[in-house]
Amino acid sequence: MLLAFIVNVMNKQIKTKYKALKLLGVCMLVSLPLKAEVSNHTLAVLVNINDPESIEIAEYYKRARFIPDKNIIYLSFAHNVDSLTASEFKKIEADLKEKVSDDIQAYALAWRKPWRVACMSITSAFSLGFSKNYCAIGCKKTRPIDYYNSQSKQPYADFGIRPSMMLSGNSVNAVKKLINKGAAADYLRPKASAYLVSTSDKQRNVRAAHYFGIGRALAQLLNIEQINAEEIHNKMDVMFYFTGLKKVKYIDANKYVPGSIADHLTSTGGALFNGVQMSVLDWIDAGVTGTYGAVVEPCNFLQKFPNPGIVIQKYLSGNSLIEAYWKSVQMPGQGLFVGEPLASPFKGCRARPNINGELGYVLQQPKSYVERISKNCHWY
Repeated sequence: MLLAFIVNVMNKQIKTKYKALKLLGVCMLVSLPLKAEVSNHTLAVLVNINDPESIEIAEYYKRARFIPDKNIIYLSFAHNVDSLTASEFKKIEADLKEKVSDDIQAYALAWRKPWRVACMSITSAFSLGFSKNYCAIGCKKTRPIDYYNSQSKQPYADFGIRPSMMLSGNSVNAVKKLINKGAAADYLRPKASAYLVSTSDKQRNVRAAHYFGIGRALAQLLNIEQINAEEIHNKMDVMFYFTGLKKVKYIDANKYVPGSIADHLTSTGGALFNGVQMSVLDWIDAGVTGTYGAVVEPCNFLQKFPNPGIVIQKYLSGNSLIEAYWKSVQMPGQGLFVGEPLASPFKGCRARPNINGELGYVLQQPKSYVERISKNCHWY
């Protein structure tokens, strides 16, 4: 009886200590700041309440990516116009500032128009705030961003900017297909290729000077093909396609894996509709998940366009599409980002350089059921 009494007392003491420790754990969880990395919980979807297409796109994206209701932010401005004035945007910016919470790290812009704010792209205007320091008259450089090539997982917390990407296409159905393809990309880790295409257009082929170094540094992570041609076609495994031309032929003759990125360095690829050069939306229609183009004449400064080496390295190291793409452009004020921002085909992968500067994947244990059933990062 005495032994039973002692055991009972000990059990009560243990339960009391357990409850105390559990309560302490809950208190610690409440008091410690949670990591606000870019995800469906820290991405806000901006909607133009005046635009039925915008509402439809936002609702579709919300369902596809399980975006919380509190992250849907309704704004009011003109639609069916290509561009907003600086004064019009300032009003939108003030309205947004009152509605967005500090845990939001990035924006998805759920409309097809407008795509420009005066001399800036609309994605950069929402991300950086409108400023003529991000614009240029003539061939001049513009203000760079500290987020460029950074290791940050919390762009707003670290740098005070929220990277933005447009959910756009040549039709609403095209946008829905884009969203589906982005959602299908997560943890895919495809055995795919990067195509670095060097064209005969000397003014637009400026990135090609760095292709050899990119291939040497990243060949262990991905199959990289350096091609001297005006275009590629009948390629069935395109993850990256970087080139430089006014218009790229046969882009719809290739197969782009979910999460793929492609762009063509030219003056006004970001002029989405009725432009004099190929619109980046043609990439979206062809099946690409993310693309980039200038909305006003940038000249051919490398800093104003995506650095293919950084895009590939960041993406294959687990960054989402919006993070990898934004980190690759040093001066993004005149450039428009279009795509599905949360696409993450290499999520969970980690890469680091060896003594020769060549990147290879770090062997690591899967952290979740999704990672366990996903394909290995170590293809090459």
